[in-house]
Amino acid sequence: MHDYWRECGYGLLEKTADNHLVVSDAFLRSLLLRPELAPVAQSCAGELALHGLLLNQPRAEISEAQLAAVSDDDARANYAIWLRFRTRLLAQPTLEGSYMQLFKGDGVDVPPVFVFQLTQVLLRHVLGDEATPMQARAAEMLFRPQKISVQDDGQVMAADDETVERHAVSGSFGTIGELLRQGGAVLRTTDLDVLQADNADIYWERDEAHDLVVSLTHGQPALQALAEVLAAWVRHFMGCTVRIGIEREIDDEHWVWHVGLDAQASAVLNDLYQGHDVDADRMARMLCLFKLEFGEPAVMRPEIAGRPVYLAMSMDADKRLKLKPQNLLLNLPLARLS
Repeated sequence: MHDYWRECGYGLLEKTADNHLVVSDAFLRSLLLRPELAPVAQSCAGELALHGLLLNQPRAEISEAQLAAVSDDDARANYAIWLRFRTRLLAQPTLEGSYMQLFKGDGVDVPPVFVFQLTQVLLRHVLGDEATPMQARAAEMLFRPQKISVQDDGQVMAADDETVERHAVSGSFGTIGELLRQGGAVLRTTDLDVLQADNADIYWERDEAHDLVVSLTHGQPALQALAEVLAAWVRHFMGCTVRIGIEREIDDEHWVWHVGLDAQASAVLNDLYQGHDVDADRMARMLCLFKLEFGEPAVMRPEIAGRPVYLAMSMDADKRLKLKPQNLLLNLPLARLS
């Protein structure tokens, strides 16, 4: 058992009797201590007063006058965003309900950094303390964009995009930096910067560092781990059991449903489904195809019960993978959502 991702705030949340999460005052306080909101030496009296009030009473109603007393425009805007986010968090009885509601209506109106943190917290809950290292690293792909490199020998490698950029700016190219800078360099299988089955336990020493590369090549354990994470994600939110396997192509005359796990894959699957031509460059950016099957077909819409749902993920033109796990929650063909 491992306690990982401690900085995300998961340990500050409360749990319901049916194992869902509830926002606590301690969790709200932790958000106020983020760099975007924590006071700095130049903070005015109005900002210090507002921050102190919210730390003491995280659910306090804040008036327009109190917000206007923050003289710095950026700081004032950050507080307005945080208050809107707080409203979204507290609008539903559970964090799961608030998370789902974020993506409904006219679109997400809170910064991606907050959405990513909620996704991480929820994944930490879904995976529990008995997650394997590969499952935990694969889950990172659902809340941290990845930089993809396709090697000369066909290996597909994924590294944390922010970490890669940081190494590039600092010039401290290790294996990760060289992987993305050179593109064609084949990694040594013994390099500890690459997480594999035979060195997987190093993840627990570096779970907050986001500096481990994984292979997304077919047959490698990271893809199977990602499939397991996605299945657990659906089970927790939707209350139904699914099996997710890795496919190489859609050879199905009765293809009836699909879900793209990112914007690129959604567009490609839609075009293929409608019989449109997809050029070679877009197809080459497709990284993996999955097949999702429900354990109980009765939970599906009656007209397609028993049919598989195809999932796909794709990098964009800049070789970035930006997964949207909410797509899987919002677009499955469940009977109760019809």
